[in-house]
Amino acid sequence: MAEGAALLQILTWLSPSFPTGGFAYSHALEWSVEAGDVGGEAALMAWIEDILWHGALWTDAILVRLAHQADADGLDELAAFGASLGASAERRLESLAQGAAFRAAAKPWCRGCLSRFDDAALPYPVAVGALAGLWGVAVADVVLAYLHTAVANLVSAGLRLIPLGQDAGLRVQSGLAASVLAVEAATAQAGPEDCGGCAWRGEIGAMRHETQYTRLFRT
Repeated sequence: MAEGAALLQILTWLSPSFPTGGFAYSHALEWSVEAGDVGGEAALMAWIEDILWHGALWTDAILVRLAHQADADGLDELAAFGASLGASAERRLESLAQGAAFRAAAKPWCRGCLSRFDDAALPYPVAVGALAGLWGVAVADVVLAYLHTAVANLVSAGLRLIPLGQDAGLRVQSGLAASVLAVEAATAQAGPEDCGGCAWRGEIGAMRHETQYTRLFRT
């Protein structure tokens, strides 16, 4: 696939306008703000960086890579593996609901290529990686785009929750660029055994968000 055409595909699939519903999920940031863990620009940057290196985004980057190169049977197994990694009901919802939404929205590019998963639980990173692999988009580009979009969604949630101004959000986004690049490089040779993390406070937050009294986000 020509480089420009490949770039166009991934920009479209991971655009904020692509209807995966990412704006509705805070990845437990909503509880972290209410609990006082995240209360400003520096704390937001540190919280997202922990998710990148030690939380779900580290694992998501690996799942994108594995799905990109998986054959049909391997993708079946990877989808089940990815679905099992949600440490809470809300983390599972976040990944599977966005995966289903991505698969539905990507039908114009899919031409039936993911139809065999219509009844399967397909996590979001697995869906993105699988489609990008079928279209021949370079795996490094897919991982970078996926992580960039995930970070942007979390920054957007932080702006609404803390709240912060747009300038602060742009500083956070800019400040995390080096970590996004580093995580992409660090996962280049990773396998299933490298999935998992230790962002315990974030995982606990996802569990506690289920019963949080006032909520703007689904997670």
